[in-house]
Amino acid sequence: MDQRARPYRSVLYIPGSKERALDKARSLPVDAIIFDLEDAVAPDAKEEARKTLAKALAEGGYGNRMKIVRINGLITEWGRDDAKAVKDMDCDAVLLPKVESYAQVDLLAEITGDLPIWAMMETPRGIMNAAEIASHPLMSGFVMGTNDLAKELQCRFRADRLPMMTSLSLCLLAAKAEGLVIVDGVYNAFKDAEGLQAECEQGRDLGMDGKTLIHPAQVDVANAAFAPTEEEIDLARRQIVAFEETEATGQGVAVVDGKIVENLHVVTAKEILAKADAIAALEG
Repeated sequence: MDQRARPYRSVLYIPGSKERALDKARSLPVDAIIFDLEDAVAPDAKEEARKTLAKALAEGGYGNRMKIVRINGLITEWGRDDAKAVKDMDCDAVLLPKVESYAQVDLLAEITGDLPIWAMMETPRGIMNAAEIASHPLMSGFVMGTNDLAKELQCRFRADRLPMMTSLSLCLLAAKAEGLVIVDGVYNAFKDAEGLQAECEQGRDLGMDGKTLIHPAQVDVANAAFAPTEEEIDLARRQIVAFEETEATGQGVAVVDGKIVENLHVVTAKEILAKADAIAALEG
């Protein structure tokens, strides 16, 4: 599936140490899962979590969901062993926390081979080096680590996320320049559906591909917010028809709803329809 068409509306963190959660994730309507060996696992459970996760992935049952494993940083005592283990796991990508340089990605690639790499963007240095990190040939996606970033920035949490906007925008520019997936940070108040929806809509307006989630209760909101609406799908179809008809006759310019339709609009329209088809296939 084309990376730009593949849905990443909902990207749920699941602790790699909890068998019950790993099993439940098989039935959740999420587009991607981050199987976490880092923050969600206590230090004395790291080694066992590695084995538990490897077993769950080998058993399968996750369907078409994107399977991403977040390891511990390579500078930690668990990171290199995590990376070696992930290389042999049935997963689609490895997620490296606190990425700050191209060289760090290279170090991971030396262990994990040609496995696609995703980067947690969650430090000021990492944000400043976003373009360099995005350019690595094995880099496939950015995950915004907004909680850690807020701690490092010493900023206040605001509903409009103004203090975070420069960081989000720099990572968006870097990701889009290299054709990477980029998913927004988590929304901590998992019982606040209204607040989550507002932040999802903001992320979608900015150009994010989806939202990382900390609780299954957040999935439906994210799936709805990052999916093309019926109105967008209808408009896309009408734009394509109008443009093709104008091209065929060679007369005038295509106009839909009083707005000129150019080739760039058709490209976007086709991407919207491809995304809608991909979502339907995933949910079907």
